[in-house]
Amino acid sequence: MFVLQDRVAGVLAGAAVGDALGGATEGWTPEQIEERHGGRVEGIVGPFLADWRTARPIAPYHKGDGHVTDDTLMTHALVEVYAKRRRHLDAYDVAGDLVPLMIGERRWVPELEDDALILQRVFLAEKWIVAKLHYGHADPREAGVGNIVNCGATMYMAPVGLVHIGDPRGAYAEAIDIAGAHQSSYGREAAGVFAAAVAASAASGATIADVRAAVLDVAHDGTAAAIRAVFDAVDAFAAAGGSDDPRDLARVVRAAVAPFDTVGEQYRAPAMDARLPSRTKSIEELPVALGFVVARDGDLRAAVLDAVNYGRDSDSIATMAGAICGGLHGQDAVPSEWVSGVTTASRLDLDGVVTSMTEVVRDVARADADRANQRMAALATVLGASQNQEGAA
Repeated sequence: MFVLQDRVAGVLAGAAVGDALGGATEGWTPEQIEERHGGRVEGIVGPFLADWRTARPIAPYHKGDGHVTDDTLMTHALVEVYAKRRRHLDAYDVAGDLVPLMIGERRWVPELEDDALILQRVFLAEKWIVAKLHYGHADPREAGVGNIVNCGATMYMAPVGLVHIGDPRGAYAEAIDIAGAHQSSYGREAAGVFAAAVAASAASGATIADVRAAVLDVAHDGTAAAIRAVFDAVDAFAAAGGSDDPRDLARVVRAAVAPFDTVGEQYRAPAMDARLPSRTKSIEELPVALGFVVARDGDLRAAVLDAVNYGRDSDSIATMAGAICGGLHGQDAVPSEWVSGVTTASRLDLDGVVTSMTEVVRDVARADADRANQRMAALATVLGASQNQEGAA
């Protein structure tokens, strides 16, 4: 497999398996997860509740059994938009292309076990996009203002990182633009930072140090502070000798991110000021995912399982961790039994999505190279004229 396709496959496969494994434990505590499964989850498991068809707050979604969630549905929808436009995207493409996919094209939704609209699966914060853009005709660049501030835009930004492989700042800027149609404040910021992490991870020869440097270079406000706090905590934990018990790492990461998380300790009973705009807060999912990636030195299996057993918003945390680790190490880093189990259970044409995204990355890269050459020529003319004028003076 060519290097580019391998990196694309690593990111998209890593994200999908993380999503599916994490979906089975989403919303529960580490203690509840272990009690339900007789220990830590080590792979694909069944639904948390036997009566998931009617039990609140799970019904009507069939979580577990290798079923991907809305994280993957939205990621693959964004790939479709890139494949249609074959260029860089912005907030207007969310209104013009992504929203029509959400409300106009039925597809297999694993958790509903039926052909359905993406709109019928996504959370309220994603339904907001449809309400604001399709029905409210809001300016796409600012439609995210007023929405629940959460990780909804971040969870599907991996494709943005892929069209900017090796250019984290470019990925950040494009994701910030796209996410303006969906999110504001630290929800929008995290989308940009996650895209930057993917762009850094998928570059040839990239290391954990490159990912760390990239996210700290672009992050602002509470998102930057939360990531630094998690990195510092993980570093101190490792320097003190670490632990053979992965539960200890999870506790360290949760303690580090807690001051920046507005949801609070009771994930299903968020605090009164949860998910409101802030300059000092951060979504929980991205710093936690980065913490596990760094602590595990990019080992996809270990980082994803840390995320799965962390609970809370485990599907999105594992999606992000899987994408970044997959970018660093390629498709072979993703356990084959997870890939086959998830693609079969979720009826995913992952190979087709990877092929499509790889072609998009090539096309966009060629166009970027042409523009860069034109820009260099224009700058050379400007600089040459300037030097001549200075010499004449």
